[in-house]
Amino acid sequence: MRCCGPGGVGGAVHRGVSPVGRLHGSCRPQGRRARRRPRCGRRIGETGDVTEHAPAVRHFASDNYAGVHPEVLAAVAEANVGHVPAYGDDPWTARLQEVVREQLGEHAVAYPVLNGTGANVVALQAMLPRWGAVVCSEAAHVHTDENGAPERVGGLKLLTVPAPDGRLTPELVARQAWGFGDVHRAQPGVVSLTQATELGTVYTPQAVRELCDQAHALGMRVHMDGARLANAAAHLGLPLRALTTDCGVDVLSLGGTKNGLLLGEAVVVLDPEAVAGVEYLRKSDMQLTSKMRFVSAQLVALYEGDLWLRSAQHANAMAARLRAGIDALGALQVAQPTEANAVFVRLPAPVAEALRRRWRFYDWDVTDGTVRLMCAFDTTPQDVDELLDALRHALADGDGAGATRA
Repeated sequence: MRCCGPGGVGGAVHRGVSPVGRLHGSCRPQGRRARRRPRCGRRIGETGDVTEHAPAVRHFASDNYAGVHPEVLAAVAEANVGHVPAYGDDPWTARLQEVVREQLGEHAVAYPVLNGTGANVVALQAMLPRWGAVVCSEAAHVHTDENGAPERVGGLKLLTVPAPDGRLTPELVARQAWGFGDVHRAQPGVVSLTQATELGTVYTPQAVRELCDQAHALGMRVHMDGARLANAAAHLGLPLRALTTDCGVDVLSLGGTKNGLLLGEAVVVLDPEAVAGVEYLRKSDMQLTSKMRFVSAQLVALYEGDLWLRSAQHANAMAARLRAGIDALGALQVAQPTEANAVFVRLPAPVAEALRRRWRFYDWDVTDGTVRLMCAFDTTPQDVDELLDALRHALADGDGAGATRA
């Protein structure tokens, strides 16, 4: 299947612009910076020939590109026995409740859903009245990557603030946490933070606690988009509850897909007083799966033991290896700290094009050439070293003209 339409997409991966771009990737600009339409490219296999799929090539576009962890697949197969009640009245979903209480505290209740956007929308709707608003970073996934779902589906207003490294601070939240009781303004009711952030940075427990204390003092609640919470916890060497329950987070969107699941996330309510009607909203938002045992079995496999940690530690380690290799080149500027499983680096256009002959990755800021290189649970040291070797050759061949030193 060839790319088609104006700005059709192929090997060069750009996020967020063309209707066809979502099939192969598209350009994700940061904040209000310039956008670029996708342009035709190639679907590249190992040899550079156009191909539908090259199983031996592991890309650096997203941890969503990775397959399913073998232990998770095994758990799905084990759950595929006989008939059990649907819609969550099954042993696997019951076990999931025990698992989340073990990981996140005795009051935690999990509501399995199909995807991260669904988790965020259901969570935020349950936390807010119809006139409510969410304070979040301009880089937050709920703002930049959910096609307006919290607003269009959830009916909620997003009040954004600039956060150059992706992390909110009490000072930034204060820019939008005002107008309480003003009938003319959407009422700020939730602070939503992303852990790890879309820019690969991580909140410390102290930073999360300060945001929770501020929000609660204002009568607001705190939601955490934890699609990559495992990566943040692995980076800090802390248990999951140390970044959530113990800091005062009220509701968590608990990730799974980016850390080795086939599909599935969970809305985890940490404070039952913070929500209303989660079970009904999950159904009306089309996130209630009938054969829930297969979602719950995956989440149990991930969080019952240490699979979540092992997978996140490995992805982080591969990103650290990639970052160290880029730093050793001494010719490129890294745009953000590498604290989770992503590296943001500014590449001259010829260098980026040279790498795209084999790998997919995302253009992040088209105004300065920043790209995102993402590692996953199945990225290998050889994958990283091959990318670094190609980068080294591209720079040596003169494709890196104009590269800046860090």
